[in-house]
Amino acid sequence: MSEYPALKKIRLNLARTKEFPQGSARHGYEFTAPLDDTGHIDAALWKKERDHCRVRRFWGDEQEDIGHLIHRPGGSWAFHYDIDGDDDDEAGYRFGAHAFNPGEYVSIKDEDGELHTFQVVTVLSI
Repeated sequence: MSEYPALKKIRLNLARTKEFPQGSARHGYEFTAPLDDTGHIDAALWKKERDHCRVRRFWGDEQEDIGHLIHRPGGSWAFHYDIDGDDDDEAGYRFGAHAFNPGEYVSIKDEDGELHTFQVVTVLSI
């Protein structure tokens, strides 16, 4: 049994776009977050386990970005990367309202302000 039973590893793959009509498994995110029984992020548990709430952004042939899932003032969620530089956080669109269950769709606004849609591919216990 896991030391952190509520923590889940969630994989998001890019959904269909003009550039990728079938979507893309080479573009997306893997992140760890505490989910409740309905698949929603548990903010109270995140506060206790935030050091374990990591994210890996993979984008084709680009270098991967590694960072953390953060809960911003006002309740929104974002990915904050650990690299030095001036990249902005990537904001999850209504992450607090979305259930992270396989087959569901979520949107993320990248550092350039573009909104991309992703499909939840897997949700695994860690």
